[in-house]
Amino acid sequence: MKYTYLALLAVLLFSCSEGSKTHKNQNVGSALGTSYSLIYLSDEPLNLKQEIDSVFEAVNRSLSTYIPDSDISKINRGDTTVTIDALFRDVFELSKEIHRKTDGYFDPTVGTLVDAWGFGPGPQMDLDSTRVDSLLQFVGFDKVNRTERNTITKANPDIHFDFNAIAKGYAVDRLAQLMDAHKIQNYLLEVGGELVAKGTNTIKEKPWVVGIDDPQMGETRELKILVHLKDRALASSGNYRKFRTDSVTGNTYVHTIDPKTGFTKNANILGATTIADTCAKADAYATAFMAMDLDKTIALLADLPELEAYIIYVDKNGDTQEFMTEGFKTMIVE
Repeated sequence: MKYTYLALLAVLLFSCSEGSKTHKNQNVGSALGTSYSLIYLSDEPLNLKQEIDSVFEAVNRSLSTYIPDSDISKINRGDTTVTIDALFRDVFELSKEIHRKTDGYFDPTVGTLVDAWGFGPGPQMDLDSTRVDSLLQFVGFDKVNRTERNTITKANPDIHFDFNAIAKGYAVDRLAQLMDAHKIQNYLLEVGGELVAKGTNTIKEKPWVVGIDDPQMGETRELKILVHLKDRALASSGNYRKFRTDSVTGNTYVHTIDPKTGFTKNANILGATTIADTCAKADAYATAFMAMDLDKTIALLADLPELEAYIIYVDKNGDTQEFMTEGFKTMIVE
């Protein structure tokens, strides 16, 4: 799954005090190629691990490019008979919407390029401008459609989907739906740095607080900022932990691919954090903002008041700067 720079949980919940009616339930583990930590509060002890595992299994079965018999893998191989499930349909339709709103900077049909640059399960290629240009014919969400029979058509059979920039956030949303189905009012769910928070931390009688990593710290980890998060989702994306160095040339390639050019994007954006009503949406926009120029991102945010964002970037003088939407500023923990 897509690596993001991890939004660490900054509030540690302790076991409920004697006489407290609120129980802290927590499940931690590995799934979707990353780690997860799910905290949910209830009146009685509750363990939803079996249902949580089922959510991860369903997401993998539908959307994982690393599982050969998943729906997405079959479709990528050219199987036109696959009837997609509700998960694939949800992610496909949301991807189409965000592709349109970002003027194509969010595009899950970059699967062939992801493989070619060495960031996917498929074969890596030796790339130059001519080869990249030839691969761009397989990129474009306007070249794929969902039929009334819930099958997928592609203008070219070699078009490959890669939903890793939205599927992890979507998985968090599905986990949130699971919590809601159990009438849990207060929870903080994190999968690989993508989060959904609902209600408050009633054990501490405080809002949920999450931290965002400083993208300039490299492999070490230090929090850049803390924010309150309530009834919202947060996702972050950055290039500093996910890159590939060519063993022959020594060139470094980051994992953000510009779907317009086909090349990896060595831009001035160091990290992007997005807050939205769903984690899938936050996940997708955070990825798009890494590929877009800063001025385009700021203009788009002005047209999408339902989003809040925090962008860390390097200006033309090489100095680190920050951009925050006004709504994001109100969430900062002073």
